Amino acid sequence: MNLRLNFLLPALLLASTASAQQPVTELEYGGWERYRVGGYGEMVASFKDYGQNRWATPHGNSRIRHNEISIPRMVLAGDYKFNSKWVLGVEVEFEAGGVGTEYEMEAGGGAENGEYEQEFEKGGEVALEQFHLTRLVIPEFNVRVGHMIVPVGLTNTHHEPVNFFTTTRPEGETTLMPSTWHSTGLEFFGSVGRGYTSFDYEAMVLAGANADGFNKYNWIKGGKQGLFEKDNFTSPAWVFRLNYTGVKGLRVGGSFYFCNDVGANSDKLVTYKAYGRSPLRIFSLDAQYQNKFVIARANWLRGSLNNANGISKEIGSLGKGNPYSGKASVAKEALTYSAEVGVRLKSFFPSVEKFPDVIPFAHYAYYNPQEKGEGTASMDDRCQVSMWRMGLNWRPLPNLVVKADYTTRQIGMKKLFGTSSMYNSENEFAIGVAYVGWFFKK
Repeated sequence: MNLRLNFLLPALLLASTASAQQPVTELEYGGWERYRVGGYGEMVASFKDYGQNRWATPHGNSRIRHNEISIPRMVLAGDYKFNSKWVLGVEVEFEAGGVGTEYEMEAGGGAENGEYEQEFEKGGEVALEQFHLTRLVIPEFNVRVGHMIVPVGLTNTHHEPVNFFTTTRPEGETTLMPSTWHSTGLEFFGSVGRGYTSFDYEAMVLAGANADGFNKYNWIKGGKQGLFEKDNFTSPAWVFRLNYTGVKGLRVGGSFYFCNDVGANSDKLVTYKAYGRSPLRIFSLDAQYQNKFVIARANWLRGSLNNANGISKEIGSLGKGNPYSGKASVAKEALTYSAEVGVRLKSFFPSVEKFPDVIPFAHYAYYNPQEKGEGTASMDDRCQVSMWRMGLNWRPLPNLVVKADYTTRQIGMKKLFGTSSMYNSENEFAIGVAYVGWFFKK
């Protein structure tokens, strides 16, 4: 998440219409003098009518009922002002309640021929999600260096649990890309204009994605660097995001990600040399509108990868014990789009003082990590998902939300209202609790 939107006061977390006209630096660093400590977390229980492997039968997932409960993440965050111009920001994420699998590459036989070693500790992860130093200059131009969120798509940019209705993060973007996607580099950011011409922007150069982690089921999601002590910066990623905030209650944004050669960032530097450059491009558009009666969000994201067939061939033959899935075929193009709308019932009953803040919602998403293959490469229809989620959010406190939703996924559906699929649908009911806020500040 971007710290300017992370753990702000509840009104800001709900994309307050009043805040849309304020400069970026006021949103980030106003309201406290020296330091602040906060965080957010989520807990989810789900009840499913399908198995754990969509490829288990010719008709998709088997009809095996099972239930799951988890703590997807708990994040601690803090900011410290050295003075009014220099600010240190830190975030640590505890994912799935534990310490993840630990990997290292031994150098025996030379770095290019090294083998992977792994030590399994616990099925979770502790990750340094952000660690950066910010130099505030003027509202229109500021500088940040360190480990930061990659602001591509709606979910990465606004992924705190009050920024989506569903019990889990929106499934389309989190299937195709890392979430939360964070990387190390340099950022310039600021806000320009006033009133109806208000914009804010981010321009970044970061460690690019690593092709070793790409796969059939999740496209580039496994390509986020950070498994080893150092990230490969041979082919950096260039990221740009622009948001329009000039209309009360409306935010419209777009982002672009470009890495000139994801193969050059591989663990073994010569793995993809024979295929030349392998550029990765991701485009996204998203929007949110909110007033006292309704909250609506939508996003569209499409990505393209050159030399997808060559990458697929090589990841299938990585060394024994490698930390990646190694599942070909990686697609040339991936696509997702979604929309959700919620109605704030409390606003329709202003005379009822204790009417609960309940928001019924509907969410639709389409995603496919194998939208289009390179050349004649065959893509798997079971990666293609069209899904509906319907449910309720209850906010007993401004920074606490209780969620419940029902999900149905149609597999292998190319259209919103397509013909019947040959694959079994996947249906589940889930409940969850999430919080976000600053615990103390001075």
